[in-house]
Amino acid sequence: MALIGALLAGCQSSGTVRPLNTSQTVPAESALALPPPGGPSIVSVVEHKRGNGTEQMISLYTSSSVSGQNFLKVQFLGASGANPGTGSAPYSMISENGIIREAFRAVPGVQMTRSMTYLQNSYGPFSYASGQSGSGDSCIYGWQQIRSSRSAHTQARNFGMIQVRLRLCDARATERQLLAIMYGYTLVGTLDGEIWNPFGSALNTDPALGRPGNPIYPDDNGNTSTPMSFGYEPGVPEIRSPVVRPRSLQPKAEEEPVQLPQPTGPRVPSPDGANGLTQPDMSVLPSNEQTAPGSAAALGPTVPSPECIGDAATTAACRK
Repeated sequence: MALIGALLAGCQSSGTVRPLNTSQTVPAESALALPPPGGPSIVSVVEHKRGNGTEQMISLYTSSSVSGQNFLKVQFLGASGANPGTGSAPYSMISENGIIREAFRAVPGVQMTRSMTYLQNSYGPFSYASGQSGSGDSCIYGWQQIRSSRSAHTQARNFGMIQVRLRLCDARATERQLLAIMYGYTLVGTLDGEIWNPFGSALNTDPALGRPGNPIYPDDNGNTSTPMSFGYEPGVPEIRSPVVRPRSLQPKAEEEPVQLPQPTGPRVPSPDGANGLTQPDMSVLPSNEQTAPGSAAALGPTVPSPECIGDAATTAACRK
């Protein structure tokens, strides 16, 4: 009878197809982490629900010849039983060997070198590996684990954890420009309940706030040891006298050039015979008037003086 009941139940099933996992594409507005203003822009967001939290693969704009897609991956872990039946992600710390394997898988074909410099952004310490492809593309793989201190765990709260991974390759950006994304990204999601708070307790305010005897000045960056000078002296207005220029120094209006009258009478030919005129025949001149070229006699016939006209032409001066 039991077997017959099972067969009947199987025949009554609707045969509806259901996905094997809970991964789905969500709009960019639902991303749990955002790149800094100015990019890279978000291409798509794939969300996967887990039994102890939520994971998102945020694909970013890619301009590189290196294989693979730029991404910002975030995991919010700690909400036990949030999505039952979907499996739980490992709740473990970052290991040195494991993170290097992640970097090589995310950036295939590029020799990645881990940075040994201690770095810290608004969420705490982080690190990264960088490399350069054969075509000159710069690549980084950054990682960060956001978790409250162990001392806060003794208070039965602050047990949540956020894992962040960033893969960036760009053909035009430098390593320093790509690293700026690790400083500028913003987490816009959180875990419900104070017990799963991954950031720990909020920092206490400065004890000097509101306490008498501790002045805070507007330009000392919180340094209350530098006193501010008091007193007010109105400034003397600067008197400027108008500049008077002498008439001789004042700029004159541009004058049109004066047209000179054209000379009248027969044209005198130039020495080189320009304008188609020929030089006078030097052979017809008297022998005492044939001088070197360029002299007054070589330029044309000599005009006699008025004193050598008429009877005065017999003087010795006129015979020269």
